[in-house]
Amino acid sequence: MSVDVGARLRFIRQKYNLSQRTLARRVGIANSSISLIESNSISPSVGVLKRILDGIPIGLSEFFSMEPDRPQQTFYQASELVEIGKGGISYRQVGESLFGRALQILKERYEPGTDTGRVLLAHDGEEGGIVLIGRLEVTVEDQRRILGPGDAYYFDSRRPHRFRCVGPVACEVVSACTPPSF
Repeated sequence: MSVDVGARLRFIRQKYNLSQRTLARRVGIANSSISLIESNSISPSVGVLKRILDGIPIGLSEFFSMEPDRPQQTFYQASELVEIGKGGISYRQVGESLFGRALQILKERYEPGTDTGRVLLAHDGEEGGIVLIGRLEVTVEDQRRILGPGDAYYFDSRRPHRFRCVGPVACEVVSACTPPSF
């Protein structure tokens, strides 16, 4: 199956109300390059495509996972949540594709002692969540708090942050992030 990069780029660019010229100016390339890519006259390298998508902004994974012609599903069985985590952290996403969505909803599970890494995360948007089971240490910049069942967090995702499961049992959280960050 071949991916129509040009049509996808045109759709996303228009969705964000950007002209070819405006997008090209944002990312520092000629607007004729955007035009040639959208008409599938040239194929961009992954690096060039990422640079263009950063100017919208949209991630490579969302760009390639979009399915514009498929109707959006409304309800999901637990077995239909899509696993996008790895290692000791499970992220079960509501919806297979984030194409056309401004919100990402996850059911997260952190095994005891796991965390999102030593390097703090930061990305555009906002995120929040509610702890269902276990204890989750949430660090946002220089603030650190251990949250238990029923406790919640909400912050601007541009602030550096980190999550870590503390205690002897796995921690489960339902979270939301806008725009989608995976």
